[in-house]
Amino acid sequence: MLYRLAEERDIDTICKLIKAAVSSMIKQQIFQWDDIYPKRADFEADIQKQQLYIGLSDGDVAVIYTINKECDKDYENGRWKYPDCEYRVIHRLCVNPTYQNRGVAKSTLFHIEEELKKMNVRAIRLDVFSKNPFALSLYLGIGYEKVGFADWRKGRFYLMEKLI
Repeated sequence: MLYRLAEERDIDTICKLIKAAVSSMIKQQIFQWDDIYPKRADFEADIQKQQLYIGLSDGDVAVIYTINKECDKDYENGRWKYPDCEYRVIHRLCVNPTYQNRGVAKSTLFHIEEELKKMNVRAIRLDVFSKNPFALSLYLGIGYEKVGFADWRKGRFYLMEKLI
């Protein structure tokens, strides 16, 4: 997998990937995302801030993710285990449905960890939809711990953290 910063020329491909992923989640009875969130403007802003990355496999966008220090006010509900560590927050991690069940998300998370270690970042935070068993299993399986929750428009999201 080749990872790089997303560029403006990638936006249509990213939006198609998200649309396919939302459709796939709905088929699996996971009602996490919709036409309200995430939207094109979210990804355009991520690109402008140079915080959106894509992972390419054979020239196809297999995965996307945003990483920064931004978080919703409800992250204050977290009982963060590493409050004094430099951290980053993962947002909108999404695997192209064509590449799902191939370990892409897991390998991408390990890639993110390695890149952050080089920057002396020692903790990763994120939120995960409580009704997405695939994402929950992934994060818990590689060492993320639940440290709280937030109740948003779509339901309960667990706040998670991992020391790297």
